[in-house]
Amino acid sequence: MTQIFGATSTTDDVLSGVSLKGKRVLVTGVSAGLGVETARALAAHGAHVVGAVRDLAKAEPATDQVRAAAAQGGGAFELTALDLADLASVRACADRLNTEATPFDLVIANAGVMATPFGHTKDGFETQFGTNHLGHFVLINRIAGLLRDGARVVNVSSAGHRFADVDLGDPNFDHTPYVPFVAYGRSKTANILFAVAFDARHRSRGVRATAVHPGAIMTELVRHMAPGEIDAMVSQINEQAAAEGHELFQFKSIPQGTATSVWAGVVAEADAVGAHYCEDCHVSDVVPNDQPISLVNAGVRAYALDPAHAEALWTKSEEMVGESFA
Repeated sequence: MTQIFGATSTTDDVLSGVSLKGKRVLVTGVSAGLGVETARALAAHGAHVVGAVRDLAKAEPATDQVRAAAAQGGGAFELTALDLADLASVRACADRLNTEATPFDLVIANAGVMATPFGHTKDGFETQFGTNHLGHFVLINRIAGLLRDGARVVNVSSAGHRFADVDLGDPNFDHTPYVPFVAYGRSKTANILFAVAFDARHRSRGVRATAVHPGAIMTELVRHMAPGEIDAMVSQINEQAAAEGHELFQFKSIPQGTATSVWAGVVAEADAVGAHYCEDCHVSDVVPNDQPISLVNAGVRAYALDPAHAEALWTKSEEMVGESFA
């Protein structure tokens, strides 16, 4: 990490001069926004990118730029079907990849939903926890044998993990009033804890897992928010920023938003990012659980990196999906 990157760095900045020829990468959610840009940047630098998507018909035209970048940069790109809200689809995707038996050097778990109305996945899990966490939990564990020694897993989390810790006693809101951003916070905390526990299991062979906050970017992720809700949140954030003497909030561009995922997966030192949470192309400071924090501030809540908590979530996740993973 000899070169310093930050909040305004883009994927092209962090990959400048980097060749990914011979590298194979799995990216989920490659039909819009961050997923498309992540795939484009990696393929442009020579990687063979497998894009996992729920809607193949939507993804085909949306990824034309990825194919063009791959052709120009010596990479390759292909799509595979994956619906994270349906474990039958997740398992079928993992089975196809395992049958191909071609190893991966990097997995970026990018797909997800945010602030959805109350609902359930096909398997009966609360929509955000089931899609954002459990779908990736099953997929990545089922293809763990395809990860080369020295490979990395990057879970795209969010500063929204500060909205809520996981609730292992009521993960599906069976007994808790449903609040969309509380559910989102739980799922994003789960993304971080999953990285911590996966890293502990696989670091002995050099496979490292990390979690990242991409920043606030206007993508399809906000489609479930009511008109005016985003403006109201930005106004509140800026009031806090002004009161604390910080700069006013600014949205990132999509290439800026994908930079940290690519940085953590390719550029950063493995030991620096493994079992950590990153934002703005650096490893975040840990903020104690009892210390006030707002979306203006950087940092990761201590509960999201606690190894014992990560193991408890792993056990609960295995129980929910009906599978055990080493």
